[in-house]
Amino acid sequence: MSELNPSVTRSSLVMASGTIVSRILGFARAVLLAAAIGVTTDAADAFGVANQLPNNVYAIIVGGVLNAVLVPQLVKARKGADGGKGYIDRFVTLAITVFFSVTLVFTIAAPLLVRLYTSGWSEDQLALATAFAYWCLPQLFFYGLYSVFGEVLNSRKAFGPFMWAPVLNNVVSLAGLGAFILIFAADPTGERAISEWGADRITLLAGSATLGVAAQALILLVSWRRIGLKLSLNFQWRGFGLGPALRAASWSLGMVLVTQIGGLVQTAVASTAAAERASSPAVASVAAAAIAWLIFMLPHSVVTVSIATAYFTRMAEHNQAGRIEDFKRDLTTGLRVIALVSVFSTATLIVLSYPIARVFVGEYPATAALGNVIAAFMLGLLPFSFVYMIQRAFFALEDTKTPFIFTSVQIAIHIAGSVTMGFVMPKQYLVVSIALVTAFSITIQGLVGYSMLKRRIGGLGGLGVGPAVGKFLLAVIPAAASGVGIMFALGGIGAGAFPVDKVLTAVASSAAVGLAMGLVYAAFLWLLKAGELREVFAGLRGRFGAGNKAD
Repeated sequence: MSELNPSVTRSSLVMASGTIVSRILGFARAVLLAAAIGVTTDAADAFGVANQLPNNVYAIIVGGVLNAVLVPQLVKARKGADGGKGYIDRFVTLAITVFFSVTLVFTIAAPLLVRLYTSGWSEDQLALATAFAYWCLPQLFFYGLYSVFGEVLNSRKAFGPFMWAPVLNNVVSLAGLGAFILIFAADPTGERAISEWGADRITLLAGSATLGVAAQALILLVSWRRIGLKLSLNFQWRGFGLGPALRAASWSLGMVLVTQIGGLVQTAVASTAAAERASSPAVASVAAAAIAWLIFMLPHSVVTVSIATAYFTRMAEHNQAGRIEDFKRDLTTGLRVIALVSVFSTATLIVLSYPIARVFVGEYPATAALGNVIAAFMLGLLPFSFVYMIQRAFFALEDTKTPFIFTSVQIAIHIAGSVTMGFVMPKQYLVVSIALVTAFSITIQGLVGYSMLKRRIGGLGGLGVGPAVGKFLLAVIPAAASGVGIMFALGGIGAGAFPVDKVLTAVASSAAVGLAMGLVYAAFLWLLKAGELREVFAGLRGRFGAGNKAD
């Protein structure tokens, strides 16, 4: 079994540490937002839709044009006499121009976008969401800058700033939310009527969110200077090799467009659940789905994104040099480490779904509603993380067509399932059923993508992804059993039980259960001789022990 590359391990740890801090602050930000405007409330759904709009448009532009092709193209450009400086200047200038134009158009179209992503809302709620959207959509421009500036840094193996910049975003947002609660008071149960939302409340809540994204992007220019780069606008785009990069992005653009259609359908269907709040206030809708997805993305962001980002540049270099065996070793090593964490995270977050939900909401019915959605989403974590790594492998091979194919399969299943759930499921369970459909469709996507990648690179041989996952699944069974046992020893997850009684008891229970499950999981992995566990510990020793002196 190949060992983790020390440089990749160090890069991944730097990125993971930044992501951990960012996610902790992001978690605190979500808790504070829930205290300010609730989770199962009309105001929370209105802000949730508006704040998600720039992310959706950003995903189309960035996911389709930048992430798939920029790093491989920058790796190529560095071979030039100027070290790629001319290519960077022209590409960044083009990106800034595109993002500014797109942001302007979509901000003007805010009312249309809000109506497109919702269904069955009152005019007052639509008006509030639209007002939020006018403040939130400019985030699109700064998300674009963040991605471009960060990918340039990644291509030069300066991985840390890209992962640490969101920390500043969360700090600014936390300050804004703190000021909002201090000035206007908390409203976790939605007692504040839609009509009470004036320009002052809207500006502070949504404006501080946008200010955080702007800070996240602009701070990366400091890191540019540290590696000897300077932002120099250059509008001479012809004849400098940008055409092949944009043509290569066409399939990836199609992939993300298809994905966003799926997201649009999901949001529109989920938004219909809000209409049932008149009879049952604790009905999960758009905001609850967003909180659950935040929890889902925590282990993915900390581990998968860090591993995949570090290996992406290496795989692109291997592909350029024709070293396919090195490419496959990096790919399978990344997949095994991702699986090590994803399997454990899935089991842990399912067991702790109700205590975690209690941190965000106060009443037990809302805790149960959110907790069910969290547990349902978590079933798709391992395949979702595998898909992310597989997509990066195809992008490193400069193949954007194949990811479009297996993503289209997933979205077709997802759309069909979401629409069906919209017709047949009671609104109380609608978002849970959509989460289960999401997990199922991602699993199919992962299986299809993995099969296509094996055919593309001639098979993965005896590099051991399947056996490794099998060991992880065996080890997580006793870990999950221990977690469930402790949870019920503390009183279970029923109304009034210790793990869901108060925020403090929920946090304490989560810490006790998580620690016990982690120890049991590690012990059984050791008994099963899972080499990935030793490799990760070796990487940690290399980073914080003797290897740190050699940096």
